[in-house]
Amino acid sequence: MKLQLLSTKLLALINIVLVISLCTSDVIGQVQQDDPNLDQVPKWYFENPINHTRVASQVITINNYDNYFLGVDFAEGHNSVNPLEPKEFFAAFNVDGAHQTDDGHDWQRTSPPWGSSVNGDPVTAYDADGKLYYENMYGGVTGCKVARSSDNGKTWDFVRVAISGFDKNWLAADQTDGPYSNYVYTTMTGGSGGNFARSTDQGQTWTNTWTVSSQSLPGMMVAVGPDGDTDGGSVYVVTNGGGTFSPTYTFYESNDGGGTFSYKSAQNFAGYVGTSVNNRHSVENMRTRPYPFIAADNSDGDYRGRLHLVYASNDPPGNGNRPDIWAHYSDDGGTTWSDAKRVNSGFFPQNSHQWSPAIWCDKETGNLYVQWMDSRNSPTNDSAAIYATYSDDGGQTFKANQRISNEMMVINCTSCGGGGTPRYQGDYSSIVSNGDVSQAAWGDFRYGNFASFTSYFPDFAVRIYPESKQIAYQDTVWAVVPGVKLYDNEAIFTATMQTPPSGSFTVSYPNGESIESFPDSVAILITVDNVPLGNYTLTVKGEGPNGTPVHFRESNVEVIPLPPPEADFEASETEIC
Repeated sequence: MKLQLLSTKLLALINIVLVISLCTSDVIGQVQQDDPNLDQVPKWYFENPINHTRVASQVITINNYDNYFLGVDFAEGHNSVNPLEPKEFFAAFNVDGAHQTDDGHDWQRTSPPWGSSVNGDPVTAYDADGKLYYENMYGGVTGCKVARSSDNGKTWDFVRVAISGFDKNWLAADQTDGPYSNYVYTTMTGGSGGNFARSTDQGQTWTNTWTVSSQSLPGMMVAVGPDGDTDGGSVYVVTNGGGTFSPTYTFYESNDGGGTFSYKSAQNFAGYVGTSVNNRHSVENMRTRPYPFIAADNSDGDYRGRLHLVYASNDPPGNGNRPDIWAHYSDDGGTTWSDAKRVNSGFFPQNSHQWSPAIWCDKETGNLYVQWMDSRNSPTNDSAAIYATYSDDGGQTFKANQRISNEMMVINCTSCGGGGTPRYQGDYSSIVSNGDVSQAAWGDFRYGNFASFTSYFPDFAVRIYPESKQIAYQDTVWAVVPGVKLYDNEAIFTATMQTPPSGSFTVSYPNGESIESFPDSVAILITVDNVPLGNYTLTVKGEGPNGTPVHFRESNVEVIPLPPPEADFEASETEIC
């Protein structure tokens, strides 16, 4: 009943947004300013901005798995996690749809005092001290500003101009305790190639230290890795150049905190992603591009220092075929690379679309997390879900793919308001991890708009049995984990009863509070002591050892009268006579 009520409220809000979006359709049709060499929010958006409905974050539970609906923005989610506080996440979506959570569950909106209008392509990062950096293009577009926060985005320390350029920025921070600890790095396409800037004082000042001519297509990326035993000693940059459908990824490395760079190699790994439409890559009329996503292994594990590359490209190669997700790794800073490894598994991967990947390499475990859009569950390939996997052996193999969005979405979202042919529906998404699990962020079209979503991975499902229970004195409710998505850690449960007007409830766990093998359940014993008759809410929290993933469920407990005592004797025949 609660889920049905939530769905009703959501549909009402969605209808409001759909009306607003449809009202802009004439504008979208008339203003088609789309430069295929730029990946920006469509210009019509700023000329006739959509006043999206702002709603409180909500948990969408389907088949006992949770997705977190943050509201409606304009796609392109990017998220980060505080390395000092594993439950503190920050996620930003176009154009300035920023959200933060301190408990990993409840999200609040926030926005820095930019001092001017901003143009989107949000990216985020945390440094080793737990300071948050949120970057956004500005000036329509002349560069990027970076806002810094010391409390996970609740308030903002300052905003600074970080870099100049006209398209597609990226951001990374040194989270180590090495010689360049807390340095922050950003890249952006500029007038004569690609610009690289750094801050050595935690975002207060920025200096452009390098411009590289090999950058010409959107997709210049930066990542931090170790240099042998030196934590944070390598800063990697990959540029994207050449032809739109035959891009060249050129790799560079800095060993002095981004002061100077050396050339490592140029690679032609990617080709078409889907179909060429108006000189853009297109999947079912959604524009996309083979961005060269890079991440380095900063852990102390067996693959420390390994540089990872992930992108989308058609298999078989060529215009009009269907894309897959590919991974390579390098153990010499990008000079030589492993053969391509297909990340998406399953039967007949060439028969469906897999595109728009995002990656993160966990700095504690070295696990490489990847998420992407995937149409494998759509016989007609016109709908998709978000899938994810990870590698715990340095990118040599990947775990069985898991669907993490709990509802499908039509790819070509005509009511979303993106505009263009192929249609703008966000050029990237994001994934980040905190040592135990990852959290993905993406723009979701399930409601016919640009809904902002996050979800945990690996994850476990939760349900309460029974959902309603009558108790006179003492009885048991069960927290059940009916399934998992590659989750193999502890699931820890705690329960609280609604405070009664008098008397008290006692909650205990006769078999313990946690489980480690699945499926399984935790028994929650509820004892009633002089509580007035009536209905009370039992709230159950399930979480991992570091507080993530985190899920809440509720059950109704009705306190009923104690039954009358039963006679406990046997009458003799003599007494009867």
